[in-house]
Amino acid sequence: MRLIDYFRRGMLSAPERTAFVDADGQGAYTYAQVNELAERVAAGLHAAGNAAANVAVYSPNDPKAFCAMIGIFRAGGRWVPINMRNPVHVNAAFLRTTKCSVLFFHPSLNEQVKELRETVPSLRHFVCIEEPAEDGVGVSLSAFMGEASAPAPEPIDDATRVETVFPTGGTTGLSKAAKWTQRTWGSAIKAFWTCLPTDRPAVHLVAAPMTHGAGVVGLMMMAEGATNVVLPSANALGILEAIQRHKVTHFYIPPTVLYSMLAHPRVREFDYSSLRAIVLAAAPVAPAKFREAMEVFGPVMCQSFGQAEAPMFLTFLSTRDLLNAPPDSDRYSSCGRATLGQRVEIMSEDGTLLPPGERGEIVARGDLVFGGYYENEAATEEASKFGWHHTGDVGYKDAQGFFYIVDRKKDMIVTGGFNVFSAEVEHVIASHPAVEDCAVVGVPDEKWGEAVKAVIQLKPETTVTDEEIIKLVKSKLGSVHAPKTVDFVASLPRSPNGKVLKREIRDKFWEGAQRRVG
Repeated sequence: MRLIDYFRRGMLSAPERTAFVDADGQGAYTYAQVNELAERVAAGLHAAGNAAANVAVYSPNDPKAFCAMIGIFRAGGRWVPINMRNPVHVNAAFLRTTKCSVLFFHPSLNEQVKELRETVPSLRHFVCIEEPAEDGVGVSLSAFMGEASAPAPEPIDDATRVETVFPTGGTTGLSKAAKWTQRTWGSAIKAFWTCLPTDRPAVHLVAAPMTHGAGVVGLMMMAEGATNVVLPSANALGILEAIQRHKVTHFYIPPTVLYSMLAHPRVREFDYSSLRAIVLAAAPVAPAKFREAMEVFGPVMCQSFGQAEAPMFLTFLSTRDLLNAPPDSDRYSSCGRATLGQRVEIMSEDGTLLPPGERGEIVARGDLVFGGYYENEAATEEASKFGWHHTGDVGYKDAQGFFYIVDRKKDMIVTGGFNVFSAEVEHVIASHPAVEDCAVVGVPDEKWGEAVKAVIQLKPETTVTDEEIIKLVKSKLGSVHAPKTVDFVASLPRSPNGKVLKREIRDKFWEGAQRRVG
């Protein structure tokens, strides 16, 4: 099935149900209204000769931007997500990589669009989603749609057809472009509803950027006619208020947003009884914070593992998995088991699949795995060695098939000849009640080659000493894993998607070094 078919399924089930609404209850679109606008956007793209082109949407979280996305799918185009929080030169590079020809944009980004006009030669059409459009920046959406004299033809129905070209990251440099086919999307949507069925109309909170996980989950949920409440940003208090006001049932957030919610002084003041699932993804969650969230928000917490090359619900850890875990298990450290239709294993450097308990790289096969990098065969081959997709994450599985991520391969610290996985140390540090978030990196050391350093962001109005942190890690993991030094910062550097920029933190300590290992 095409992605537009999943949207139509939700629309036909409840055409007058609200599909999108602002946090303040304004700007609502019913499914029927979204369908009408999407048809007109598709017709405009067809009239402009770009029905099957790479088409970007550049906007803050906004209901009309979602409508434009659905119009791209209706036309048979390929959605290219562009995060407004990225520096302009980063977005320009990705637009050039994907050879985008059309840019739908929000007027709050007019100045950035002027720069993109000068630096991205492939862009031929600039369409402002709100009225009026500023002269010299782009045309209005109504003018663009008004050029069409006939509906767009139906897009091709082919499981291998690419529907999205997704950026791969933002913490380690410029993104590659991962191709998501109809098969990728279909597998993701089926995995979502298999993992998270609901017995009532769902209300989904779009809090994180719609260009990434929150937008993807929103599109997945439209297959069952969910209402999407669109927040302008992932502000902790705004999220807590929106859950109560809109009776939110589902939402996705990265762990860093969860940590900020838990640290908010008013977190226990709101009614969370409507919640059915808070889905954590994008990075491993600290087990202590995971347990705290289950206590604060109720038995609704779950976690998914995936990435741009194999999106969310490659594995899934359900609330039931947590509630039914043996008392002595480490289940809160797990990212779950492989979902139906996916094969997930642990692989050694020589391509051998490893048994339970042994550490290696997490690899995957299945319909969720992407269709390769856009016009980058060398990178595609590198990620597909031995016939498996290589995630770049180091982990292990237990005898019941639950997977545990211990680090990114590139974040492993080698100190005194011993391997230290930074994520394991971070999870211990995050268990301290004063810690909101932290990053552990390797820094140069004459004796050890690399020494373990912790950089910590504390909760408001709390204190802790470096000696306490070091003692805590020693007690849980031993002296090798304990930080040699601890820095406290007001806030950790983050990517536009909320991920902690460990590379940026690490690079500061290696400036001037001839090599970046000990």
